[in-house]
Amino acid sequence: MANSEEIKSEEKKSLSFVEQLVEKDLEEGKNAKRIQTRFPPEPNGYLHIGHAKAICMDFGVAEKYNGVCNLRFDDTNPSKEDTEYVDSILNDIQWLGFKWGNIYYASDYFQKLWDFAVWMIENGKAYIDEQTSEQIAEQKGTPTQAGVESPYRNRPVEESLELFNKMNTPEAVEGSMVLRAKLDMANPNMHFRDPIMYRIIQTPHHRTGTKWHAYPMYDFAHGQSDYFEGVTHSICTLEFVPHRPLYDKFIDELKVYEGEGDNIHDFRPRQIEFNRLNLTYTVMSKRKLHALVDEHLVDGWDDPRMPTLCGMRRRGYSPESVRKFIDSIGYTKFDALNDMALLEAAVREDLNAKATRVSAVLNPVKLVITNYPEDMTEEMEAINNPENEADGKHYITFSRNLWIEREDFMEDAPKKFFRMTPGKEVRLKNAYIVKCTGCTKDEEGNIIEIQAEYDPTSKSGMEGANRKVKGTLHWVSVDHCKKAEVREYDRLFKIENPSAEECDFRDLINEDSLKIRTNCYVEDFAAEKKAGEYLQFQRIGYFMADKNSTADHLVFNKTVGLKDTWAKMADKK
Repeated sequence: MANSEEIKSEEKKSLSFVEQLVEKDLEEGKNAKRIQTRFPPEPNGYLHIGHAKAICMDFGVAEKYNGVCNLRFDDTNPSKEDTEYVDSILNDIQWLGFKWGNIYYASDYFQKLWDFAVWMIENGKAYIDEQTSEQIAEQKGTPTQAGVESPYRNRPVEESLELFNKMNTPEAVEGSMVLRAKLDMANPNMHFRDPIMYRIIQTPHHRTGTKWHAYPMYDFAHGQSDYFEGVTHSICTLEFVPHRPLYDKFIDELKVYEGEGDNIHDFRPRQIEFNRLNLTYTVMSKRKLHALVDEHLVDGWDDPRMPTLCGMRRRGYSPESVRKFIDSIGYTKFDALNDMALLEAAVREDLNAKATRVSAVLNPVKLVITNYPEDMTEEMEAINNPENEADGKHYITFSRNLWIEREDFMEDAPKKFFRMTPGKEVRLKNAYIVKCTGCTKDEEGNIIEIQAEYDPTSKSGMEGANRKVKGTLHWVSVDHCKKAEVREYDRLFKIENPSAEECDFRDLINEDSLKIRTNCYVEDFAAEKKAGEYLQFQRIGYFMADKNSTADHLVFNKTVGLKDTWAKMADKK
């Protein structure tokens, strides 16, 4: 039997490297053994599954170690931000199942950041640069070549202060000047070569209106906001590794500045970086996602082919499946491309346990049970979910005239075809065993009707009715079903890693990523289901009613098939 030390050792191994660092800080008594994280999205688009990975870490660490995770909107660029995105972010976090401690905005600190910037100018630590952005970029040099100092670097403090105030006026011209920190133009870390702290933006802010005309850059606002709020662990993705020294530098300066007043903390937030989440056959760039939406290449941010959380929700993914997938791929220090099939497998596993089983026929052909009374119907018992008895059951109407899948019939079938073919028996799910007796064709040779006879003694659940047949088919009654539109989705892009290609990503879009079937039928019970209710169309896959589905026009989105048939199809190409 393992002793307590061995158990603790095994538990440590199961922790992510981020959790191990957090535990180490707690054991060493840092930050008064307090954990406070934050999720800091910029409200300039909708959250995607990559953000979900950050959400799970930020909120998960706080939850696991009895801390708090706050939500802070990084609203420092009003030209790209909107309250629409704020509302969507709030909704997505709640959908994933997390709760924030407080809601903050970087704009809450605009005055404090401005005052801190003024202090830096007054102390010779910042200056106004009137060069163009191209000139500044050129003078920064390269990672192997030192930068060249700006001709404005040593301008008088009073002059920089005057120009800084001018930046925050309606008359200031965008791009005419910026505020830069005076650091080290020869530093091998390019972010230290006099980084820009403020720029002019003459777009009204979604919260502050026209009060401000000069706005702080992310690198200047982010660490200070963490510090103001008392964040203990700033957890972010790997691209921020080279930003970390600047993050620490600005906070060190802020601590000196804050020390002149009464509000000083005895800690600095610890920044920890982990790998981003990338998925095959999709893109995560906000710029590219914006293009897909703005150019109407998809049906909005919540198009079910999009990697956005609202798109996945509309498609029928469950929040539990998304979290399970993120947990399965883990957190490392190395970027990787994750297979979409892993996400879909997590979705299947979760929905198998919670989806209500219903009958639907997507490619219908009529089946007539010729020896079944024309005016007779029966209510057949159907289990809602065999994985959960508590989900109960419902009833589906059986009659003489049924719809079955066209693919379930073959007139001249091979030996291992265990569906409907003349002379052979199959079971109609929840109903009877029937034997196909023939079919009717139109003038062009297309099958328009199939005939069969049923065995009255073979009703499901009837004593002695369990003789075995090799095939079981789903069906709906012609007179007891509803017509529906069904949307089937494929990969949005034709190649595995569209982001790695040098060509225009638009040229890589899969033209067959959406197939719309308009002549489908679902049982009446399924027609009552709404968006947000998980369904399994028996023998086909998992589905959910679309947000635009109505009683007069039913629309269902295919979430994922019962099996990963896509990978097999891709291998054949």
